[in-house]
Parts: sequence; structure tokens; C-alpha cells
Amino acid sequence: MEQNSSKPTSVLQIAIQCLIAVSLLAFAVETLPGLSAQQRRVLDWFEIFTMAIFTVEYFVRIAYAPDRFRFIFSFFGFVDLLAILPFYVGTGLDLRSLRAFRMLRLFRVLKLVRYSTAIRRFHRAFLLAKEEVILFSALTSILLFLAATGIYYCENAAQPDKFSSVFHSLWWAVCTLTTVGYGDIYPITTGGRMFTFLVLLIGLGIVAVPAGLVSSALSQARAMEESSASSSE
Repeated sequence: MEQNSSKPTSVLQIAIQCLIAVSLLAFAVETLPGLSAQQRRVLDWFEIFTMAIFTVEYFVRIAYAPDRFRFIFSFFGFVDLLAILPFYVGTGLDLRSLRAFRMLRLFRVLKLVRYSTAIRRFHRAFLLAKEEVILFSALTSILLFLAATGIYYCENAAQPDKFSSVFHSLWWAVCTLTTVGYGDIYPITTGGRMFTFLVLLIGLGIVAVPAGLVSSALSQARAMEESSASSSE
């Protein structure tokens, strides 16, 4: 389907994208309080219809894949499987477990990656910047731990209820490093405020770095696409 640019194929791709979007909207509607039994039945039948379409699509892709084993264990193979698996697994579980599995239906949104050129470009950009992103994530984790440890020693004596341990201080570290600043917990000591100022300065850099990495990688991905398109012509 991705290699076929005929009109029927384009219509089918758009239809599947719309079905994914509507199914996610239906998932959100299910959480509304006060739905009648009839409305819930309609939503259940729509879910069954959606699962039937996605299931047929999944097995058709396996049947026509040049390398079936490779497709099943590929990124898109896992995405297609995760889009339908919660429905079939959840039917045999009690209601409490069912709720957890129904949440996994959100993986269905990843199916849109297959049909969107822009999202595929973002995926390619992530692959280009993968090593930098992993390194940055590791550095961020270290900074979070250091920030939580630092504020614990600065504020534990003054606010033992809010900064009772390094683990309790991690929430403050996340909010501060990401510059969100909910204000539910904050330092009151001079040392804590000075330490917070330092963490905020570091946090501004943490927010800016990944945006620069992704922007650069997206430019590279677009250049690669244009180069590939020009060479094919």
C-alpha cells in the first residue's frame, strides 16, 4: 500500500486514518460519565467493527509481506499487533484488568505513522539523532537525581513533610528542571532557594537542547527525502 500511489489506494489510506482517529475519539467518549446503556452498546459495536477492520488489515499485510517473519517483528508489525491485541486479550479478563488493557488501545495512534509522511520524517529524524537523544536522556536522569539529592539536604530539616526523602524530592526536581513549577512544593531556606536558582538555569538548557537536536535531525531527514526523490526522477 505504501508503494502504490493509485487513487483507490490513496482513498483506502485516508479511510484507515479517519477510522483510527474516530476510534481514538470513541475511546475518549467512553470515559464520559452518565452515558446510557444504549450509547455504550453503540460504542461497543463500533469497537468490534474497528477491530475487525484492523485485524483484517494486519493479516493481509502478513500475507502479502515479502518477508513475513521480518514484518511481524518489525516496528510497524508490533504497532499493528498492539492496535488489536488489547481487544482480544481483554475479553477474557475481569473488569479491573480489562480497564488496564483497554488503555493499551492508545497504541493505535502509532498506526498513523505508517500513513503520514510528516510523522515518518519525524521517525527518521529520531533515528538520526538516536545516540544524542540517548546520551541526553542519561544526562537528564543524572541531573534529576542530583537535583533531588541537593534539595533534600537543603530543605529536609525545614520541611520534613514535603522533602522527607530523595524519592519524595524527585517530584520537585522534575517540575524545576522542566521549568514547569507547579508551586505545590518549594524551598523556603536561603540555601534551598539558591540551589533552586542553579537548577532552574540548568533546566532552561535541558528544555532547549532536545528541541535543537530534533530540529537539526528533521532538516537532515527532509534533505534525505528530497535527495531520494530527485535521484528517482
